[in-house]
Amino acid sequence: MDPSVVFFDFLKQVETSLVAQLGGVAPPPEDTLVVAARHLVLGGGKRARPMLVKIFADSLEFADPRLVTVGVAAELIHAASLLHDDVVDAGMFRRGKPTVNARWGNTVSVLSGDLLLSGGLLELARADARLGEMALATVQEMTRAAIDEVQARGNLDLSLPAHRAIGEGKTGSLFGFCGRAVATLAGNEDAGRRFDTFGRRIGVAFQMADDVRDVTGTDEGKPQYADLSSRTPNLPVLLACAKDARLKRRISEAWSYGSLGVDKVRELGTAVLVSGALDDAIAMMNRELDAAVDILGEYGNTPLGQNLVHWARTLARGMTLKGAA
Repeated sequence: MDPSVVFFDFLKQVETSLVAQLGGVAPPPEDTLVVAARHLVLGGGKRARPMLVKIFADSLEFADPRLVTVGVAAELIHAASLLHDDVVDAGMFRRGKPTVNARWGNTVSVLSGDLLLSGGLLELARADARLGEMALATVQEMTRAAIDEVQARGNLDLSLPAHRAIGEGKTGSLFGFCGRAVATLAGNEDAGRRFDTFGRRIGVAFQMADDVRDVTGTDEGKPQYADLSSRTPNLPVLLACAKDARLKRRISEAWSYGSLGVDKVRELGTAVLVSGALDDAIAMMNRELDAAVDILGEYGNTPLGQNLVHWARTLARGMTLKGAA
């Protein structure tokens, strides 16, 4: 069978399972938590994590029905983290539409996230207890990274290693889980270690890409300079401040006020744009991608393993450069 047909059949199985997890084709409208969860989970998204599960499995030439469960669980864990993040960040838009907390309130958003999280973990535990334990450790790491990010707000002295650690914890740990879970089912410990490191570095690159999109305004799901507005020291902002002490003082002074006007945010964002920090951030992202590819070793040299390399470079770089000048 054509490999592309098998790949898309896998994603179709994941999508069908997600619908089933969330009340089926016609969920009861009075089930507020399910309706709210469907608003996010079934309302868009790249399905990057299920895709990665399938590509990891293909690189090992491994097939197992439980791979669908891993893909679904990874997507549910990711969606739960988004629901919780939007409450923490008071986010109003995601994927080009109102967030769950904007439509239903914080209580529904938090509890919908809990519903998704527990559902994903339960399915993993039923499939293989090792995967359930692995996922719990991943969620713990994601949670710690999320609070680190909150506590870093307003801190223009945040070190680049600390910033990187936040990206690895928030995004890379779940990508790494996808690889370790596949390798665990396949009984390949070496691949598990390599896939975990690969996923973590790719996650860092994705966070860097997201930071660049915030400054360039190429993220259709949120306004340009949203991080500056929320006093989040993203990578281009930190690099720009390292280049220009006066810009650092300007941003610090602006962040010291109770609220930032649109004009002030645009003024500071433009200064970051013209500082050269974007080029530096993209170069750092590319180094993460290159290091991720190197760690694959033999698993990245086969024709199927090359799909991992292609997926990582295409998606991360596409996220960064889409729509950028």
